[in-house]
Amino acid sequence: MKKIVVITAGLSVPSSTRLLADLLGEAAERAVEARGAEVEVETIELRPLAHQLADHLLTGFPSGGLATAIDQVRHADGLVVVTPVFAASYSGLFKTFFDVLEEGTLDGTPVLVAATAGTARHSLVLDHALRPLFSYLHAVVVPTGVFAATDDFGADGALQKRVDRAAAELAALVAGSSTATPAAPARTLVADELASPTPFEELLKRASEGPPQY
Repeated sequence: MKKIVVITAGLSVPSSTRLLADLLGEAAERAVEARGAEVEVETIELRPLAHQLADHLLTGFPSGGLATAIDQVRHADGLVVVTPVFAASYSGLFKTFFDVLEEGTLDGTPVLVAATAGTARHSLVLDHALRPLFSYLHAVVVPTGVFAATDDFGADGALQKRVDRAAAELAALVAGSSTATPAAPARTLVADELASPTPFEELLKRASEGPPQY
């Protein structure tokens, strides 16, 4: 049984951030099942955890629902993370949750990043804020991020196409290859790369030799 955890940092009720999170969670579930794997999708709303997050910053210990949420993330095979855009970046509530995770929690974990805002002018938040954050946390960010402005929640189907594409990329990492030989887990791949890095002297030698001639 694969487990995908959807994390949404919407502050309003109802929330376009939660709406996008639900679309992504449902699409990810379909995509994993299409690969022949059983999957369970769980959603974490950060809004009710705001006070517990503040307490954790002061005490260093999670409590109640926050402790449960952290445990869910720790045991997830993949994450879908969705934040509203505040001041051209992710929200403080969103960032705080990932600040309190223990080091190494997301090592090698496949992550689908998504964001919502009032206009498309904020769409670069995926690349200048979210991807660097999860790269720093050693997660594996899928190629397609999903940004949704208010106007994107229409009937033309363009948003759903992006959602389905990103979900398929996440499913490929979560469920692995559909061939007879299963793909190595993402965490194993990252560990293998770090275990045998290319010596710096070898990198310099390759650079001095110049590009290959064809």
